Amino acid sequence: MEYFLELFLGGLTRGSIYALIALGYTMVYGIIELINFAHGEIYMIGAFTGLIAATILTVSGFDQLSIIILTTLLAVIYSSAYGFTVEKIAYKPLRHAPRLSPLISAIGMSIFLQNYVLLAQTSDFLPFPALIPDFEFWEPYSHILNASELVILLTTTIMMIALTLIIKFTRIGKAMRATAQDRAMAMLVGVNVNRVISMTFVIGSALAAVGGVLIASHIGQINFYILFIYVM
Repeated sequence: MEYFLELFLGGLTRGSIYALIALGYTMVYGIIELINFAHGEIYMIGAFTGLIAATILTVSGFDQLSIIILTTLLAVIYSSAYGFTVEKIAYKPLRHAPRLSPLISAIGMSIFLQNYVLLAQTSDFLPFPALIPDFEFWEPYSHILNASELVILLTTTIMMIALTLIIKFTRIGKAMRATAQDRAMAMLVGVNVNRVISMTFVIGSALAAVGGVLIASHIGQINFYILFIYVM
């Protein structure tokens, strides 16, 4: 039974990271009906931002909890800015163009971001600090589910619940649902569609950033191809 639980919870942990990445994809597709091919690179940028922030904060003498919070926050802000920029550069100018045009633009943005990080950083694997310490209260169960996997499951659950509440009960969430259902009618009733699309990219990028920091801390290393390495 312990072996079964170890395999089951390990798979659930991996699936939780997939879910954080996939939410960004599906949100964008639901709004503009196009796949954001640069989303994987946003995830990768979030992980690299986490590496840089964690290193600087550790050298500066911050405590463990502050490092975790500030690293995640900085990764979310930086990745959200990239997601917002990608939407403005790669999608908005081609919003009324044939569907193939924004598709090619998104692929080009993906290649650009990947090579940008490759040149700015390195193609080698870099060690990522273990942001999540071992919990004493969890020690009896650590052989089945370690502390980082526990945090991944809890964080993913909380973020999914929060996203559900935002989509269902907030003004921007209702505007997102209206835009996904009928963009033209949403504009007629006063929904700022451009703002809604931008917010969708920002939220999706924030989720990807959290996933990037969590998985990089979990596996203890990072490189510019982290998304495909982890998926494979």
